[in-house]
Amino acid sequence: MKLLIKNGTVVLKDREVKADLLAEDGKIIKIADKISVKDKCEVIDAEGKHVVAGIIDMHVHLREPGFEGKEDILSGCRAAVAGGVTQVCCMPNTNPVCDNAVVVSYIKTRAQQAGLCKVNPIGAITRGQNGEELADIGKMKEAGAVAISDDGKPVDNSYIMRLAMEYADGFGLKCLCHCEDKNLVNGGVVNEGYNSTLCGLKGSLRAAEDIMISRDIALSESLDIPVHICHVSTYSGVALIKSAKSRGVKVTAETCPHYFILTDDIITGYDANTKVNPPVRERRDVEAIIRGLQDGTLDCIVTDHAPHSLKDKQVEYNLAAFGISGIETSFALSYTYLVKSGLLTLPQLMQKMSFAPAEILSVEGGELKEGAPADITVVDLSKKYVIDGNKFISKGKNTPFNGYEVYGAVEYTVVDGDIKYKSKA
Repeated sequence: MKLLIKNGTVVLKDREVKADLLAEDGKIIKIADKISVKDKCEVIDAEGKHVVAGIIDMHVHLREPGFEGKEDILSGCRAAVAGGVTQVCCMPNTNPVCDNAVVVSYIKTRAQQAGLCKVNPIGAITRGQNGEELADIGKMKEAGAVAISDDGKPVDNSYIMRLAMEYADGFGLKCLCHCEDKNLVNGGVVNEGYNSTLCGLKGSLRAAEDIMISRDIALSESLDIPVHICHVSTYSGVALIKSAKSRGVKVTAETCPHYFILTDDIITGYDANTKVNPPVRERRDVEAIIRGLQDGTLDCIVTDHAPHSLKDKQVEYNLAAFGISGIETSFALSYTYLVKSGLLTLPQLMQKMSFAPAEILSVEGGELKEGAPADITVVDLSKKYVIDGNKFISKGKNTPFNGYEVYGAVEYTVVDGDIKYKSKA
């Protein structure tokens, strides 16, 4: 079956054009001013809407296997396509840990059964994420892993991290690094500063993130091996990455909407939905994150989608789980606060949300061009709505953005030429 998307504004890698787009057999076969099709064809009228490359969220927690009460692969994929996401890359901190080919294969099978977005497993760096012995990296790659990561449990041992980077590089995989010195954090739950003192909550220094960013950059530079820094939240971390890039270090980096929108003023209400790791920080951090997105220091916008059940969050702040459920709101938040505000263009935003993740992980997709996978999102940039976590498709309703007014509603999500989501509104 062919799919024709007519009358939309198509967002290419470097510009926007008024055009039609035709897909067949899972591929984009034509982008042109006016396309007519004689045989049977499914049609989407995108008049007044924008047609963008399907979002690739390279940092997601789908929780399955082991924590299906928080999320499972089916519910996570449903949430993803509702957010315009056509590919997700899921982190390994499951139970059992995704540290072997069996778990990778299980995740791939469950994703195929869901039949919604594409799911790319990320394997653990070490067995059981215990930081002591390398996981079966080669076998995980054969089973379909697209990267390895210590997300959730940083590898403290620098020698183990060196071995991981060298071994992974031999298989064409990158290490996605959760940069956090756990000893320095020492139980901190929010950014250390005025607000942590005001609230009587234990703080976590920026240095806990920056020290590990520095270490992983140093390893990358010494070994001449690429490394990717996850969820950057500090102004000083941005400076470290910018300096490294200027020296030619093969480092890439990501951030999340909560780090370029929110400050730690949000913790004063003791709402555990604001508890995230690394923590939301201060105004100067937000400003540096935005500059880092503008100047290319920060390559990607991801969600670190971390759904939790109500019982995980409706407890005392210190006891609550870390994490924000963000996959359904990432595009609208990013568009509203970066593009609508004039900080980025729409092609630049899609570079951060689609093209760069595909390039970093060497996966197909991320760009609208003839011959590319027909992974496409249709958005109405003029449509305004108010975020309500209770209406999330994800099992995780934990968001600090309840009540935020945003623009950029997802109207259709297309994966391999098949419509997987259509807005009911």
